[in-house]
Amino acid sequence: MTGRTTGTSRVPIIGWLRTYDRSWLRGDLIAGVTVLALVVPKNLGYAGIAGIPLQNGLYAAAAGAILYAIFGTSRQISVGPSSGLAAVAASAVLAAGIVDEKAVASFVAGITLASGLLYLVVAVLRMGWIAQFLSRAVVTGFLFGAALDVVIGELPKLTGTTVSGSNPIQELWSWLTTLGAAHGTTVVVGLLSLAVVFGLRVVAPQVPGALVLVVGGLLASWLLGLGDRGVALVGDVPRGLPTVVVPDLTLMWDHVGVGAVAAFALVLIGFSQTAGDARAFAARHRYQIDVDQESVAQGVANAGAGLLQGMPVSTSLSASSLNDHSGARSGLASLTTGFGVLLTLLLLAPLFSGLPKPVLAAIIIEAVVMGMMDLPEMRRLLRVKRFDFGVALAALLGALVFGVLAGVLIGVALSIFWLVKVSTRPHIPTLAREPGTDVYRDLSDHPDGEVVPGIAVIRMDGGLFFATSDALEDRIREVIHSEPGVFGIVLDCGGIDFVDSQGSAKMGDVLDLAHDSAVVLRLARLKASVRATLEVDGVLDRLGADHVHGNISRAVQAELRERAQPPAARPDALPDP
Repeated sequence: MTGRTTGTSRVPIIGWLRTYDRSWLRGDLIAGVTVLALVVPKNLGYAGIAGIPLQNGLYAAAAGAILYAIFGTSRQISVGPSSGLAAVAASAVLAAGIVDEKAVASFVAGITLASGLLYLVVAVLRMGWIAQFLSRAVVTGFLFGAALDVVIGELPKLTGTTVSGSNPIQELWSWLTTLGAAHGTTVVVGLLSLAVVFGLRVVAPQVPGALVLVVGGLLASWLLGLGDRGVALVGDVPRGLPTVVVPDLTLMWDHVGVGAVAAFALVLIGFSQTAGDARAFAARHRYQIDVDQESVAQGVANAGAGLLQGMPVSTSLSASSLNDHSGARSGLASLTTGFGVLLTLLLLAPLFSGLPKPVLAAIIIEAVVMGMMDLPEMRRLLRVKRFDFGVALAALLGALVFGVLAGVLIGVALSIFWLVKVSTRPHIPTLAREPGTDVYRDLSDHPDGEVVPGIAVIRMDGGLFFATSDALEDRIREVIHSEPGVFGIVLDCGGIDFVDSQGSAKMGDVLDLAHDSAVVLRLARLKASVRATLEVDGVLDRLGADHVHGNISRAVQAELRERAQPPAARPDALPDP
């Protein structure tokens, strides 16, 4: 029985096929076909971003959809290439200096396979927390910068010109200087394509604009002979199914540093998208997901896409939302999409050969502008927390100036810096009593609170450990030296949820500091786990059991009673010098 349960959890498709409700069949099939109409033209564009043959984008789409349906635990998630991951892959190619088309395709497949293996390591070691190295502000800024990078890279395809430059800013300037040599027909096709794809999003958002544009572009190319008029076409897109090909290991070894950074970046970005989306759909439809199994599913999907000459895959929120709204109730919808992509490769692939490049550029631009440029979130960050907006802006500029791959590293560094900054500067406010009650609140938020003369009440929020212990000592020292006449300090420990050996030692130092300053220290609301550590270290013995209280009010009253005694009778009386 145990083995059967384990097998089902490792390969979830076994479980949901056994319990499949036939009433779901119609919705699953409709959802799968509907998503197919969205992802085929989109994935042609994502392949264009990564700089690989267009069919390779469809290889990845098929692998991602089918393998996720087998190993994933979300019923609505649609997995495939995305604009953000494609931008990272393109940046890795640029950083490695690879230009040959076959080598580019092999390298992209290689970093995809590497990211898949890294996902599996994350799953085995239960290290899903690494996704937290990229804060939401960093992801927002990074994706915005990556989108600008992609848009600038597509502009020459709209004008039929050639540009140069080592970063997007130089490329944009180069493009502006070549506008005088723009190809007229190409410009017309490009502008019309942009008008169609963005216009449909405004007037008929339920219509798949990318599909309309692909069909319209192919018809225009055939009827008007756009290729003969000088408009560049995407070229040969062969018919056939993908085959298993191991990426060029020599090529990967030659660029192992770039490949490793790219794989790490792909996992960070992909996993941060996947976990949140899976939880959202599970909550909406009232079922459970397994986050560790989601790592396995993403790992297998990326490993499969890499071995099938594809590109990185992850959750597509737009495709997943469409999947959900179209009636998807199980992984059968994803299987339908995946096998539909394979049929497209078998039957329709050569048709895409006549697609004008400016049409493809318009599809790419629409995808990254609408999928990666989150202006509302940038405005929210500016309004709510300017520091977060600054972090997002730094990540944006990093991706734009130094490249998408470097932007990811800058984003990780900014996130870690922010984490260290917050961790080493815990909030330790002064508290005051609410009039007529025994409740103590932050004095800065409630200036009408009552303060007992001579007794300072402070609260530490967060753990007392190596990174925060100095902050506590500094705050105690500040209270002693900035509040004349203070004779007692009550430390509210209700917010201290753990303490390490260094934190315990620092509490001993604080005791020495208070004693040397003729100030009595009392602790209130000490948690059991924290108390146990301080007892083992002997700190509570030095402090005295009568100086540990159940709440702040009792601590304050105890200090007032003790202060009212004659000096010689006080337990904390200092010896005469």
